[in-house]
Amino acid sequence: MSKLPRFIERARAQWDYTGASRPSFAEATRVGEESVWDYPRPPEVRGDSRHVEIRLGDIIVASSRRAVRLLETASPPTFYIPEEDMNFDVIKKSPSAVTSFCEWKGAAEYFDVLGADKRLSGVLWRYPEPLPEYQALAGHFSAYPSQLECEVDGLRVTPQPGGFYGGWITPEVVGPFKGAPGSGGW
Repeated sequence: MSKLPRFIERARAQWDYTGASRPSFAEATRVGEESVWDYPRPPEVRGDSRHVEIRLGDIIVASSRRAVRLLETASPPTFYIPEEDMNFDVIKKSPSAVTSFCEWKGAAEYFDVLGADKRLSGVLWRYPEPLPEYQALAGHFSAYPSQLECEVDGLRVTPQPGGFYGGWITPEVVGPFKGAPGSGGW
C-alpha cells in the first residue's frame, strides 16, 4: 500500500484509546456482552449473519443476513448491508453535495429514503471507494438508526448518542459510547 497522506496519518494518531485496555470509566461486561472498549482502533470489519432490517414505517429499505459490522474503540458497531439487499425503489442519491470523510474508511456519500409522504435526507451512506484497509465495505450501505427503524434479529436498535455517528446499540453491547458531550477524544 502506498503511504497515506499526512492529514490522514494525523487524524488517525489523535485518538486516546485503541482497544488495548479499558479505561476506568468503561462499563463492566457480563457473559455474552461486548465492551466497545475492547474493539480495536484501527477499526475491524466482521461478518454478521443475524437478520438486519431497515424500515421507514411499513417500507422495507433493506433486509439482509449478510451484513458486516464495523467495530471501533468507543463506538457501538455500525452495520453495513450489501447493496444487493437494499431496496433501490425507495433510495435516491442525496441531491445536496453533502459528503464526509473518515480517516479510516475514506470519503462517504449520502442517500435519501423516499416514503409515501416524505423524503428523509442523508439517512443512508456508503464508501464508494474505501481506503485500502476497508475494501470489505465497498458495495455496502449503512443507516442512521436515529432516523430510520433499524433492527437486528427483530430487536430495535438504539442510536449512538449525538448526531454525527451512526453506531447501532444492540442489547449485547456496553459502553459508555462516543458521541455524547465530552467524548470527542475517545
